[in-house]
Amino acid sequence: MSDDSTEALIRKYALQNAVFFKGTANPKAVVGKVLGENPEYRSRAGEITPLIESIVSEVNKMQPDAQIRALGDIDSSLLAREKKERVYELPELRDAVNGKVVMRIAPGPSGPLHIGHTRVSILNDEYVRRYNGKLIARYEDTNPEKIDPDAYSMIPEDLDWLGVKIHENVIQSERFEIYYDHVRRLIEMGHAYVCTCDADDWRKMKEDKNECPCRNLPVSIQMERYDRLIGGEYGEGEAVAVVKTDIAHPNPAVRDFVAFRTVDHPHPRTGDRYRAYPMMNLSVAIDDHLMGVTHVIRGKDHLNNTLRQEYIFDYFGWKKPVYYHYGLVNIPDTVLKTSLIKESIASGDYSGWDDVRTGTVRAMRRRGIRPEAIRRYWVESGIKSVDIQFSWDNLYGMNRDLIDGVSNRYFFVADPVRYDIEGIDAISGRAPVHPDHPERGSREYMLEGSKTVFISSEDSKMFSEKKQVRLKDLCNLDYGTPAKYAGNDLSVLKKGVKAVQWVGRNSIKTELLMPDGTILNGVTEDHILREHSDTVQFERVGFVRLESVTGDMIKAVFTHR
Repeated sequence: MSDDSTEALIRKYALQNAVFFKGTANPKAVVGKVLGENPEYRSRAGEITPLIESIVSEVNKMQPDAQIRALGDIDSSLLAREKKERVYELPELRDAVNGKVVMRIAPGPSGPLHIGHTRVSILNDEYVRRYNGKLIARYEDTNPEKIDPDAYSMIPEDLDWLGVKIHENVIQSERFEIYYDHVRRLIEMGHAYVCTCDADDWRKMKEDKNECPCRNLPVSIQMERYDRLIGGEYGEGEAVAVVKTDIAHPNPAVRDFVAFRTVDHPHPRTGDRYRAYPMMNLSVAIDDHLMGVTHVIRGKDHLNNTLRQEYIFDYFGWKKPVYYHYGLVNIPDTVLKTSLIKESIASGDYSGWDDVRTGTVRAMRRRGIRPEAIRRYWVESGIKSVDIQFSWDNLYGMNRDLIDGVSNRYFFVADPVRYDIEGIDAISGRAPVHPDHPERGSREYMLEGSKTVFISSEDSKMFSEKKQVRLKDLCNLDYGTPAKYAGNDLSVLKKGVKAVQWVGRNSIKTELLMPDGTILNGVTEDHILREHSDTVQFERVGFVRLESVTGDMIKAVFTHR
């Protein structure tokens, strides 16, 4: 390769490194790039390295706009950074046939979904998409005391935002007659009974591997009791329908389990029509069969439930689904319990289901967490049986990968303090709209006439102590009232002078809602009024989602750093 072509190659990499790093190329990075992609140069490293350092020095003397133009003239595609995406993939499902996979999620409509619920929803959706299958959303609303009627509409909205495609919706409170019929058949086959024993006595007999007196009564007596149970003639706690298993099973949790109990609380959808309510293990087993579910993915806290439900499959001679039980997840520092959130909303402590102090899907959406990040988190976590600790930092990192490139940069100043500047007629400056996307242009600044800026109260205190500060991308100031213009020499940063955010007179009043529910009051530069995305980065503050932007007020929600 000729000397001219070698210099051209080095210049290309030096310009690219400078454009990506705010006008200053790193010689070591350029050396690594040149030698890494051109191994034949390694034998000439002693000759190449000084040449690289010389060209980098020339490039670093150029203005940023000139660097951008020069690199664009060489190859405009080099202006955009390429990010290699890792591919995360779940393991294959056992016995899965393309087009024949049927899976289900089973939300309880006590409120909207929270971050913990998204795991099973996304994992099922991923597999259904892979095998061109069917995903059923089955609303398990057989506990009327805990139902929030609004949840029937909120949950589908949450699933839609997550990108989970539901092919069929089923509501269990509309299927009671089906459950009644199947338990009747179980009693007729000798696999179920109606127990009128005291509940504590019944549980004690099970623990001791003893049958209760009701277990082997004649079918005719069982059917008479059953008709009374589903007819609402028993009060709460007076009788239950029970599925027989192995009373001597080594796992006490698997021994006989309740199929129906009496509930006096009215149901939001069916009112007082029913008093005999199915328990989860009964209704789930029946529904999984009738809906043709082929594979079930759920937490390993359901392992005992799987063993119970398999008895029903065996009694009816049904083919069982393939079961997967993933490890439990601990989600720290987050309010997830629906009842607590509902109480806080009612008391006025929380603003609603999207209050940023909660872990609801709606709160994630409000904060600017992308559904693709949540999906990636759970796909990467997989379906292994080991327990895991949820990492908010990891989720934020995945979200950062998604929003960093689309989030333009702006200055935001909290609790602003005013400074007038003297010593110069006019001050101009510029900052990139996005450091990795020079094609988006710059934010141009011009202070003339009354040269006024605002910095945060925290930076103002530091300014008064250190006596000098740099206004980022603008100039240096010496402390005073008014402050004094001190040139534009960037070398002061190497001497320990701090660069701070600032805004001019034409700033926009801003309220930034923080994750703890507090509001950070401040001002944002007016360039943000040209913004079309709802996600931006307040420099040295963090990523935020813009809830509303007007010429008078910006309301934003903190996402993460």
